[in-house]
Amino acid sequence: MTTREMTAIDMPAIEQLEPAHTRGLQRVVGLLRLAMGWTFLWAFIDKLWGLGFATGRDVETGAIVFGGSDAWINGGSPTAGVLGFALKGPFKGFYETITGAQMGAAGPTAASWVDWVFMMSMLAIGVALILGVGVKLASLGGIAWMAIFFTATAIWPEHNPFVDEHVIEALVLAGLYFANAGRYLGLGKIWQRTELVKKHPILA
Repeated sequence: MTTREMTAIDMPAIEQLEPAHTRGLQRVVGLLRLAMGWTFLWAFIDKLWGLGFATGRDVETGAIVFGGSDAWINGGSPTAGVLGFALKGPFKGFYETITGAQMGAAGPTAASWVDWVFMMSMLAIGVALILGVGVKLASLGGIAWMAIFFTATAIWPEHNPFVDEHVIEALVLAGLYFANAGRYLGLGKIWQRTELVKKHPILA
C-alpha cells in the first residue's frame, strides 16, 4: 500500500471497526465474549430445568434433584430464592418493593413478571454474546444486571472493600462493547454487513 493510499484511509473508521489490532488480542476478546455469554446462558438453562448447580439442590442435604420443583418448567421461581434470602444492603427495601418479594408460609415469592424478565434477558444476552450478534446491546444489558446483582446482594463486597466479581464482570462487558467483540470468534463480521446494522450501529 502506498503512502498516498494510507493517507486516504479514514483512520477513525478503522479504529471503530477493529479496536483489537492483533490476532492474539482478538482471540482473547472473542474468548472473553464466549465465556460471558455462557455465564448468562447457563443461568437460564440451570434455572429452567433445575440441573443441580444454582438450582435444584436440597439446601439441607446438598443432594441434587434434577428437574425438581425448583425448576422453572415445573413451577419454581428463578428469582424468589435470591429475593427472599440474599437481598441485603441499603437497597434491600427498594428491590423488595419493585419485585413484590415477600416471605410466605411456603417460602419466598416474587411477582411472576420478575421471573420472565430475568429468564428472557439471561437467554437473550447469553445467545447474543455467544453468537457475536447484537453484542453492544447484550453488553449493556449484562452491565445493567451486574449493577442490579451488586446493589441488591453484594454491596458492600464481602471479601473486598471495593471490588467483587459483579464489578469485574461489568468491566469485562464494557470491554466487549468497546472492542467490537462480536467480530472475533463470532458472527459479528457477517452481521455487521447487514443493512439493519449499518443503519443502526447499536445493533452491532
